[in-house]
Amino acid sequence: MAAPKVAVVGAGVIGLSTALCIMEAYPSCSVTVLSDQFSPNTTSDVAAGMLIPHTYPGTPVHMQKQWFKETFACLSAISNSTKVSEAGVHLVSGWQVFKSTPKEELPFWSDVVLGFRPMSKAELQKFPQHLFGQAFTTLKCDCPPYLLWLEKRLKAAGIQMYTRKVADLWELHSEYDIVVNCTGIGAHQLVGDKKLFPVRGQVLKVHAPWVKNFIRDGDGLTYIYPGIHRVTLGGTREKESWSLSPDPDTTKDIFDRCCSLEPSLQEAQDIEVKVGLRPSRQCVRLQREILSQGGLKLLVVHNYGHGAGGFSVHWGTAKEAAHLVGECIAALQGSSSRAEI
Repeated sequence: MAAPKVAVVGAGVIGLSTALCIMEAYPSCSVTVLSDQFSPNTTSDVAAGMLIPHTYPGTPVHMQKQWFKETFACLSAISNSTKVSEAGVHLVSGWQVFKSTPKEELPFWSDVVLGFRPMSKAELQKFPQHLFGQAFTTLKCDCPPYLLWLEKRLKAAGIQMYTRKVADLWELHSEYDIVVNCTGIGAHQLVGDKKLFPVRGQVLKVHAPWVKNFIRDGDGLTYIYPGIHRVTLGGTREKESWSLSPDPDTTKDIFDRCCSLEPSLQEAQDIEVKVGLRPSRQCVRLQREILSQGGLKLLVVHNYGHGAGGFSVHWGTAKEAAHLVGECIAALQGSSSRAEI
């Protein structure tokens, strides 16, 4: 049979990394990325890009850890290369602080990040409202540069990218052999996934170059994440809110909360407000599906529903999605060879 044609729908961090993993695993494939939005207008552009996993209750922990390990290894290699500035990937050290001792002694990812340890009493003195803390070094993606870097790698590999609104996966049937659905919150409408819901996140991007360490409140709501050029201050987790309009009261609340953790942020300049809708569900949807209609079949691979943890596991889930595409290719080749007999 001819080289399989694969369409990846969605151009956030999940879509772009999945397209790249497919191309690397199956270089004979023809891969195309279709999306109604590309950087800088994706949900991924709003994200902080910190590699601190969020737990998916419906996904086995060993699987979540594998995704995180693979992502951490991939981005570590970038951070140790000459690509740091262009890719926007760098190491950052800091603290996660708690007002009470957390129930779990160690998070499942503690041996993947670097130098994970309890904070000393001297370190905790910086946070008088908190009783316990953890110090470690992890990785951060500056999201727009990272997305543009992924796009550049895709173009170099010969992958086509088109701005196109896909309203129904079936409209791709005549053009592509396999469709990979990486549409994030768009899957709510595109495939009618009622288990998928938005969790609205509002963040501030500020100029505060003296802030070098990340600080994250253990509740996950308040965080300060320094990037190469800007510091991300957050945040909110508003379930089932579809609003993309910044809220001024929320902006003030985020700024006040972050200043209580890092008082020097009072001097921050050039405050930008960003809003994104995290595509959330109990577990990432990472599976094959065969759609049938009027005797026709369409091979689909789904990879969406990463919620607030997309950057932490994007490369691991992209590799798994590429493996599922490989299974689809094998099925196509099997049916093709049977048809030729």
